Amino acid sequence: MAKKGILLVNLGTPDSPSTADVRRYLDEFLMDARVIDVNAALRTFLVKGVIVPFRAPKSAKLYKEIWDDKTGSPLKYYSILQRDALQQRLGDGYMVELAMRYQNPSIELALENLKNALVDSVQVIPLFPQYASASTGSVYEKVMRLMKDWPTPPPVSFINSFYDDDLVIKTFADNARKYNPASYDHILFSFHGLPQRQLIKADHTHSHCLKVNDCCQTINDKNKFCYSAQSYHTAKLIAAELNIAKEDYTVCFQSRLGNDPWVQPYTSEIIHKLAKEGKKRLLVFCPAFVADCLETVYEVTEEYGAEFKALGGQEVQLVESLNDSPVFIDALERMVRNN
Repeated sequence: MAKKGILLVNLGTPDSPSTADVRRYLDEFLMDARVIDVNAALRTFLVKGVIVPFRAPKSAKLYKEIWDDKTGSPLKYYSILQRDALQQRLGDGYMVELAMRYQNPSIELALENLKNALVDSVQVIPLFPQYASASTGSVYEKVMRLMKDWPTPPPVSFINSFYDDDLVIKTFADNARKYNPASYDHILFSFHGLPQRQLIKADHTHSHCLKVNDCCQTINDKNKFCYSAQSYHTAKLIAAELNIAKEDYTVCFQSRLGNDPWVQPYTSEIIHKLAKEGKKRLLVFCPAFVADCLETVYEVTEEYGAEFKALGGQEVQLVESLNDSPVFIDALERMVRNN
């Protein structure tokens, strides 16, 4: 019986926490022209000559901190659970494949599996709630590049973003309720950062991004595909679901790389500011991620936690990501059936 193909794609993870595997992962990731969007010669010099040799050994140590002996990388572990749960929900009329944009399981293998299964169509769901050229856009490009030479490619569709999906918002809110958000001094919505130049490139009007005061605070026709604007909107919706007042939360951005200006404010700077104000307990959401990973489990809990305590704070509590929440699987199922 003919099936509809579903391809879930997350960012990626090393095959192991060894320095060699981390080096391969970082090399593939950072050599993507949508991730480091400079000319090819400069990108090659920066990645292969400077960044990867320096970062691989350090990142390998961090991956070892979050690596489980049985389940391995948390991002891959939860992504597999998401794939399996969605397959069970959809039934035999669908074939759900999981891929990572970088490393394994590869997009090439997942598409080949769908091709060999003679699926009638392929729906691609990049597992990034907010659209960015460096994440969702890169998945688009990779899938289309691989399928362009198929003699008879089936119809292909993409989910662009789901930053305002009510079930996604509900899952983040439900995950936070067990911590009693009202008991914390301040709430952070910490999203993965991007260079400002990538936000500017996404503004096709050339008249809005970083040229209008509070350009990202409200979604409109000019910024509806802007990663930062979508991030602010996600935070606003989660805060509304939990009745968190505007003055009680801050949107910020983490994981900065290099010296170029990135989207601001930076999470680290906000933590310093809150510590100076005498805040003691922080609750942190990371709504750019659908599965816990190095950036949530380690960067927020360990690095920012230690930084905040060194400044006189007491606690940084991470709100778990969507992971294998049944409500998130509801959201994925609805995306598939409604598109």
